[in-house]
Amino acid sequence: MVLTIRTTHKPATDLGFLLHKNPSRIHEVELSFGKATVVYTEADDEGCSAAMIVDVDTVGLVRGKRAGEGGLLRQYVNDRPFVASSLMSTAISRVFGTAMSGKCKERPELASISIPLEIEIGAVSCKGGLETIEKFFEPLGYEIDATSVPLDPKFPEWSATSIFNLKLSATVRLSELLGHLYVLLPSLDRSKHYWVGVDEVDKLLRRGKGWLETHPHKELIARRYLKFQERLARMAIARLSEDEGEPDPEEEIAEKEEVLVKTVRLHDARLNAVFSVLKESGARRVLDLGCGGGKLLERLLHSRQFEEIVGMDVSIIELEHAERRLRLDRLSPKAVDRIKLIHGSLVYTDNRLKGFDAAAVVEVIEHLDPSRLNSFEQSIFGFARPTLVVITTPNKEYNSLYEGLEADAMRHIDHRFEWTRSEFEDWGKAAAVAHGYGVVFSPIGPVDQVLGAPSQMAVFRLGN
Repeated sequence: MVLTIRTTHKPATDLGFLLHKNPSRIHEVELSFGKATVVYTEADDEGCSAAMIVDVDTVGLVRGKRAGEGGLLRQYVNDRPFVASSLMSTAISRVFGTAMSGKCKERPELASISIPLEIEIGAVSCKGGLETIEKFFEPLGYEIDATSVPLDPKFPEWSATSIFNLKLSATVRLSELLGHLYVLLPSLDRSKHYWVGVDEVDKLLRRGKGWLETHPHKELIARRYLKFQERLARMAIARLSEDEGEPDPEEEIAEKEEVLVKTVRLHDARLNAVFSVLKESGARRVLDLGCGGGKLLERLLHSRQFEEIVGMDVSIIELEHAERRLRLDRLSPKAVDRIKLIHGSLVYTDNRLKGFDAAAVVEVIEHLDPSRLNSFEQSIFGFARPTLVVITTPNKEYNSLYEGLEADAMRHIDHRFEWTRSEFEDWGKAAAVAHGYGVVFSPIGPVDQVLGAPSQMAVFRLGN
């Protein structure tokens, strides 16, 4: 795979400063799947061209993997070493990461200006053809020259393939261009060389920030980037819409809940209930697992009872929101020492979670696939084993009271399930017995005589 970046900005050798790669040298970077080499094919005041050659170790790429669809032969014999795909995106991030972040150490002013740039990629995999390439790049201001590569020039009757020689040109900041390529190349290819999970949503939003929110085909890009995993695509699209100022589905549900809970919003009622349990327990070292934007952390930080507070979330973006909410950069050194934000998952055992007095898991478990609930249970009750665990989750029975919520629909697009009161109690009692906890259940919010409360809470105490 070869990616060539050229500029006629004067002096054109400024490209070397922007890429953090000296034109007089050959630069080699080891990758997990091979090696990338950057060389300059021209470097003078009139024109400067940098070529990144990505050499893929096809054996290393599949070493240790099980045979997938098509068997091991298909894993070894394919187009991955030759076409621009997620492998190219990874190489861009690894080799030009500083440039993509918009930083230029030697000439900081260069990173903020738009310059004429030309891109050529010898083989781009695009399932959807030229029309898809145009849909993705034209709204971003690029002039496109894309030529379909035939299977064999000697046999034109074999028809065209989904491989294109792609040339792009625009006057744009280099960081923007690299971000566009990072997102759009795997979106054109519709494949990834690694497992696609929730963290890919964060990656998409981070690299697409500032342009993807307003792109007319953002939904198609998100779905293709996330390999058509509908749950992840819905998450990404909802958050892109939120960034653009469109209604957020979760906020719409919160508004409906607020109508039903006139005195206190249900979300605040949940946080107040959990905070009260934690405070009354006398806990001093507390975990907020799945902390999201940090609303519970904010309450905990304001109480001097809690000497060590750790918020963990699987989403980097949510952790960034929490950091801003808590204003960590403005806290006193003493306050900063009390609180820590960490990236992690609830379904994996984690030594960082051991030794705490209490853990809160507020409106989180319903976002887990049911098949992973056992891993969650083992991670929290079996491995971390805090003295107190507080879990809240929606009451499915109450949903029929929400106007506009269809029968059997869930409150949020990312909920994998919602439990009735009896289902939650059955799960909670079984988990408590299995791991030596006692458990007590209580409602949160106004109680309907037939349907119960909108939310439900379980308080687990070790040894009780």
